[in-house]
Amino acid sequence: MMSSSSSSSSVIARTGRQRQLYENEYRLVAGCIPFRFKTLVEDPAAYLENRLQVLMISSPGRDDLVFPKGGWENDETVEEAACREALEEAGVRGILSKDRLGVWEFRSKSRQNSCSLEGICRGYMFSLEVTEELDSWPEEDNHGRIWLSIEEAFRRSRYDWMRGALERFLIVMSETLECQRESQMRGDLVAPVTELLPEHKILIPSCFEKPSVTQRIDERLFVLG
Repeated sequence: MMSSSSSSSSVIARTGRQRQLYENEYRLVAGCIPFRFKTLVEDPAAYLENRLQVLMISSPGRDDLVFPKGGWENDETVEEAACREALEEAGVRGILSKDRLGVWEFRSKSRQNSCSLEGICRGYMFSLEVTEELDSWPEEDNHGRIWLSIEEAFRRSRYDWMRGALERFLIVMSETLECQRESQMRGDLVAPVTELLPEHKILIPSCFEKPSVTQRIDERLFVLG
């Protein structure tokens, strides 16, 4: 179940690139697609896309949107970096998928039209089931946040590679749902997320790594299925 918090506590956004990781010419970046399931769906047989919402963030002076992401630094794992960026840019915490959605290569926003190798990035993307939303977060002055349907997220994504990550996210979620339905048919006992948390690897405070995509995402899936 998702909760809200009144402040970002002592969280301060990291700045600078002193700890930034690189691989050859590529700046290494980590990010995630934060998501939640709608609590009420009119049609119980609705497609997965109609049950899901994803969280995107805005940038000053632009109408299009992005997913939270940023530089992977040398004192953290890629998973920790993805969780940190979600907290700093979007003010959310949650359960991070163990298996990444994929790796995409792209140019930084300031180097979109450059022909040189400068500004190229390699981004590692995950999915994050949101369990907590902060009312205030470190980069809220630069990044607003908004929950969107999958269709709207595709339309408003700033870059093609983000639409590719969103497509992969839907495939992974569909596979997860199918695994859970098969488990239900076999009569396997699958516990709600709140009961599984002690078995999850703690990445940073209030951010957990999910052991496998075949594990239960949320008991509401079966209620809606």
